[in-house]
Amino acid sequence: MGDQSARQPYRQDPPARPAPSRPQRGRWSDAQAFAALDLGTNNCRLLIARPHGNGFAIIDAFSRIVRLGEGVAATGTLSDAAIDRTITALRVCSDKLRRRNVTLARSVATEACRRATNGADFIARAYAETGIHLDIITAEEEAQLAVLGCHALIEPGDDPALIFDIGGGSTELVLIDTAAPVPRILDWHSAPWGVVSLTEHAGGGEGPEGRVAAYAQMRSLVAESFAGFAARLPKNVRTPRLLGTSGTVTTLGSVHLGLSHYDRAQVDGLIVPAAAMRRISTDLSQMSIAERSKLPCIGGERADLVVAGCAILEAIMDLWPAERLGIADRGIREGILRRLMGSPRP
Repeated sequence: MGDQSARQPYRQDPPARPAPSRPQRGRWSDAQAFAALDLGTNNCRLLIARPHGNGFAIIDAFSRIVRLGEGVAATGTLSDAAIDRTITALRVCSDKLRRRNVTLARSVATEACRRATNGADFIARAYAETGIHLDIITAEEEAQLAVLGCHALIEPGDDPALIFDIGGGSTELVLIDTAAPVPRILDWHSAPWGVVSLTEHAGGGEGPEGRVAAYAQMRSLVAESFAGFAARLPKNVRTPRLLGTSGTVTTLGSVHLGLSHYDRAQVDGLIVPAAAMRRISTDLSQMSIAERSKLPCIGGERADLVVAGCAILEAIMDLWPAERLGIADRGIREGILRRLMGSPRP
């Protein structure tokens, strides 16, 4: 008989409470592996890491566009096709978790599962078929994890800084005070527009005039959803600092650099003039899907969604007029890993 255990899915016991307790860092050895899985409206992303110094070293990773939230805004439910795509990706993650002998893992689901009436049923099926327990987190915890995962890339400064995460189904904005080593959250906001939901609601447009009109409508919808947060923002910030974590900003950063293929080492931590990001956003919004799909680092998978991301990004830059934009290819997963390994909370 063969090794039966090798044929079984990774089994992650459901947590007794929404977030695991924070351990003391000293109890973990550098040989132990930790994992963080972020299932968003558009992507399924996994990181597996070991403690290393004051941080961690990545030993395995996985990312796949699954579009779990496709159609949720219109139907209120996760479609069978989207669920099947996502379960397939989660099986890959389960295999990686088992092969890496992960000591402690946390897997979270965000806006698509928060909105969908069958979100809980999907969570149950995912656990039954893959052994991965997905914890549907609130928008507030999503914002906290993103800050914890990427705040180290904020440019130095004394004034409050704004971190944003453009997701598939929502966008989180977090105003932070960076005076302490771990930033303090001053205010936050979750808008119901991400690249999938905004594209489905207002994307498209036939011909050059139609594309311009659709883009203007998307920007208007996003600005309206930011209005309450905009009214609360401080008005006397001398040097606004802005850091984005999402596929939108990493993709636009790649376009800015003229990369032939995505290179995290060049994009993560990149600082780009805000004016350059606006020019790229305008240019992309005026292209057809076929034209965008031919661009390196966009391709067919992102060609239909990237314009909505551009509209959200421009609305954010209108809201917080920084001269430069920091780009982070890190966020929720890194925040989860830091919590699992004992980092303080923001």
